[in-house]
Order: sequence, then C-alpha cells, then structure tokens
Amino acid sequence: MPGSTDVVVEMTGVQKQFGDLVAIEDATLVIQKGEIHALVGENGAGKSTLMNILYGLIPRSGGEIKLKGTPVDFSNPADAIRAGIGMVHQHFKLSPSFTVAENIVIGAEPLKSYGRVDFKKARQDTLELSRRFGLELDPEAIVAKLPVGLRQRVEILKALYRKAEILILDEPTAVLTPNETRELFKTMRSLAESGCSIIFISHKLREVLEVADRVSVMRRGRIRRTFQAATVTAQDIANEMVGRSVLLKVEKSPSTFDGQKLLSVKDLDSFGDRGEVAVDALSMTVRAGEIVGLAGVQGNGQDELVQCIAGMRRPANGTISFAGNVVHSSPRAARAAGLAYIPADRGGVGLSLQSSIWENMMVGHFSKVTRGPFISSAAAKANAQGLVDAYDVRGGGIDATAGSLSGGNQQKVQIARELSRQANVVVAEQPSQGVDIGAIESIHKLLVTMRDSGKAVLVVSADLDEIMALSDRILVMYRGQIVADLPASETSYEEVGRYMGGLVATEQPEKSLSATLQRN
Repeated sequence: MPGSTDVVVEMTGVQKQFGDLVAIEDATLVIQKGEIHALVGENGAGKSTLMNILYGLIPRSGGEIKLKGTPVDFSNPADAIRAGIGMVHQHFKLSPSFTVAENIVIGAEPLKSYGRVDFKKARQDTLELSRRFGLELDPEAIVAKLPVGLRQRVEILKALYRKAEILILDEPTAVLTPNETRELFKTMRSLAESGCSIIFISHKLREVLEVADRVSVMRRGRIRRTFQAATVTAQDIANEMVGRSVLLKVEKSPSTFDGQKLLSVKDLDSFGDRGEVAVDALSMTVRAGEIVGLAGVQGNGQDELVQCIAGMRRPANGTISFAGNVVHSSPRAARAAGLAYIPADRGGVGLSLQSSIWENMMVGHFSKVTRGPFISSAAAKANAQGLVDAYDVRGGGIDATAGSLSGGNQQKVQIARELSRQANVVVAEQPSQGVDIGAIESIHKLLVTMRDSGKAVLVVSADLDEIMALSDRILVMYRGQIVADLPASETSYEEVGRYMGGLVATEQPEKSLSATLQRN
C-alpha cells in the first residue's frame, strides 16, 4: 500500500506524451518488496513505456516516482542502475563474442593496478554470484554458444551484479521453451524470496497466474485494476484488459483431417541469410480440413521454411507441392497454385503502410477490380468495402492508409485479403503477434472456419499456447528439421517443450544437408 515500509516503488499519476499521442494518460503502480508483480495489457496499453520511464530510458511528462519513499527522477538508465533497478529486455543486449563473465561485468569491471581489468576477479565474482542465486553458468563460456535460456541467465546476473533490488523482466518467456520457462520461474521465485522485487511484463496469462503474486492490468495508458493472483482467473484478467467479455478458448469441433494432401514439402534444404543450413532435409504435409501447428524456438528454421513455401526464398534442394502440383519458387507461382499467405512482417511484407486500405485489399484480386487492362478504382473500393465490413476492420475508412491502423486492424486487412481469395492452402505466420486479445479471438475463429471449409491451414507461431489451442496436429522444428509429429489432443506442453529444446533424441535423416556438408 502507498506509504507502507514494504513499498519499494510508487508511481503516481505518471503521464507520457509523444507529440499529440498520449501513451500514458494517468498511471499509478505500487510495487512491494519481495513480490513478483505482473504487468499485463493489450499491445499499446503503455506497459513497456511505463517501465522504460521507471528505468530512465525515457522521461515522463507528468506524475511522480518514489523509490523507498524518496522522490526520484532518473535522466538515464545509469541513474536507475545506481538506485538498484535492473531491466532485462525482450531482445538481449549481450555481446555474443564475449564470455559470460565479460558480459556480466562490462561497464562495471573490477580493476587492478594502473586501471587494468582484473579478469580473474571477474570470473570469480561471476561464479560466486551464479552459485548464490542458483543460476549456474560457466564464466568462461562464449555467449554466442549458449542456448537462449542460459543467455537470459546472463542478463539477469548482469543486473544482479550491479546490485539490482528491483528487476524488470520484459516478455522474458517469448523465446524460451516450456522447460526453460519453468527454470526461469524457479529463479524468479528464489530472487523474490531473497527480497528482490520483480516486475514481470507478459501477455501469457497462464504463465502470469503461475508465477505472479499480484497482477496489474493496463488499458489505454492507465492501471485499471490490480488483482491478487491467487484470487483471479485468466478470464477475469482478459476481460479487464479488453474492457469487455472475450472468449479465451478456441471453439472448434474435432477434425478427422483425412482429406487430400494440399501442401507437401519433400526433402527440402535451404540456407539462411548467413550461409548456414537453416532447413535440413525437411519433409511435411498438411491435409484438407486440418490445422497443423509448427512449433519451435525462434531461429530453428521456421522463417526460412515459410519463405520457401511462399516462394520468397529459393530452396537448395527438394520440392514443394500444392495439391500434387510441384511449384517452382516465386510468390506469383505459389499464389497461383492456391496459397494464401499471412506473413508475420505486416509492414515489410504483408502491407504497403503508405497505401490506402482499398489499394492493399486489391492485391491478388485483380481479376475482380480490372476493366480490360485498367484497374477500376470504383470496383477496387467496392471490393475493399465488402471485405472491411465482412472482417470488421476498424479505422478511418477504406481511403485511410494501412499505416494509420492499429496492429490488430492491420492484421485483419491482410487476413481479409488473403482468406477471401480462392486458396486451398493457408499459411498463417505469427497470426496473433502484436494483436490484442479481442482481435486474436476473431483471427482464431477465421482460421478454424478455413479448416472447416476444407482448407489446409499451417499456423507458424512462437506462442505455444496458440499452437496448442488451434492445432489438430503439431509439428516441432529443431535445428532445421521436423523432430516430432504429434496429435494435439494427445500431447502436452511438456512433451512439445522437450522436443523444442532438443531434449528428445532423434535420428539424423540420411539425406541431411548438414551431414552431407560435414562429410565433404
């Protein structure tokens, strides 16, 4: 409670404006000593902005911040760090070529005579710190060679080395397997028991309720309500986030998915942008009337696989077929063969943000909007208006630019365009990324409708909750290969997580590209 001796952070009436945009209207947040306090809200609610203000990354426009009862005004992160605040960002800020110890002490190096860095003491301090907090790490390991979960430990130890008593974790489980997430939660609980206060920003409500003591919900720049985690449900939190009742569970009937193989990938090899083997002798199918979820920790070849299917990347070997017809690599050929593609990168691939909604909507629908060799703007606008109404796209009307829409409505624009085409195969890449809960509900319903109409649907998502909720069948990708093909109704988070982390032994395919390169 405000004024309590257990209060370590008290943010009162905090405001932030960027020009005419009000990012935080009036936020009040109280953090107590030794608690794990979750901060949740839709995208754009102001969560990260509020924490960036607390960490000194951006100045506030109004309000007051007290640290242990004393007013503070941090002008940069260095001030916050000296005051005992540490922040672990979603995208790690580590030097890959440095050792664990070097990353942890950088900027606060122990010194010996003549200002030289005492590397021996740095390694010793790192070892002692990791043991004290149960975050075992090899001080001399090169960070680039560590799995993602251990890199996150480095970030946490880096903050603790600077004597952080308040730790901000921004979407810390976004790139972790379920097993790594469980280990992180053990660490968080141990830190809280030692007196450290943790602010946990997350959109995964199941995880929030598993680890948090209290949960604060942000909506439109305000803290709307703070719950005791033990007395609330995920549905209660979701309703508060959106301001109305939302459906968290995906409603779908069981699928027999015994239809035709509409998407087939056989012995596919592909290199990544740095020349590494990204997709390695991969084969998979998606049949009519099923949703196949492709799970895996980011960076295991999912992006390159989808780019090959969509014709945006040329494979080194192998074939891709739509309804039995082999398609050579080009986006036009893939679309002509029956592909509807919803890319993760809305602004860079899916939409032209500077163009109007009606202009974006006509891509792939030219036969409907042309009159002879010319595009009919009247026909294109009529087509767009029909799709905007059918898919509940909200914004400034069809003449508004796509860039003026919220992330959820941008997603609806490209979904409306793609799903209204006569396509038999739907590839939805990160369909709920950057989308609020209300829009996610709508998007999931649309994907299930596609399945029920006999389409083959491939959902590629870094969110295991989404994969588990939507899929009839789950494929797990690890180091460029499909290492598991699991019926969704008969598997568990734990089993999928073991495959995602490479903890289940798999045989290397005889035609593996990486094995061939090693032999040669």
